[in-house]
Amino acid sequence: MSRVFKASLLLISTIALAACGFHLRQSVALPASMQHVHITGNGDPNLQRGLARALASSGITVEEHTGADIAELNIPVANFSTDTLTVSGQARVTEYTVRYQVQFEVHDGAGQPLVQRQRIDMSREFSYDATNTIGTTAQVDAIRSSLNDDMVQAILFRLQAAGRHPEKTAAQAVQAADSAPAPASSTH
Repeated sequence: MSRVFKASLLLISTIALAACGFHLRQSVALPASMQHVHITGNGDPNLQRGLARALASSGITVEEHTGADIAELNIPVANFSTDTLTVSGQARVTEYTVRYQVQFEVHDGAGQPLVQRQRIDMSREFSYDATNTIGTTAQVDAIRSSLNDDMVQAILFRLQAAGRHPEKTAAQAVQAADSAPAPASSTH
């Protein structure tokens, strides 16, 4: 191929990627009070490991223990569930949905809320093949892994938004003191 053709092909590809909205993911920018974070929770250890890796790659120091100037990211709920979605005429399950619910909150080193407790719900659907039960287990594991990766990104986006809009976080704390807040949720 000629050099001109290769260069024009590269230019067209670059323009097409920019036009479709594709951008490389950047590291998350968290508030100064979250530059040192301790992650706790009773939920999925894979979620905690994924968050720790993502935070560390963004320049945040993930601490083993809590302390005076260390924010605490608490994940009290991280549950997977599998529900029947459709049933065939022969009373056999043909589709399932895997649901993932996570609740998290962040407090600064002094125990003041940085991010009020929030809830994120995600789900994926898949077809069930009664003749391939081994494949189904692998499929569910792959879906759970994918949901876990997406949940890490969703939590990081919420933490970054809280860092960009700390006045909204403070208003939420006042509102929470007055009444019980409704959980925020999203489904992907």
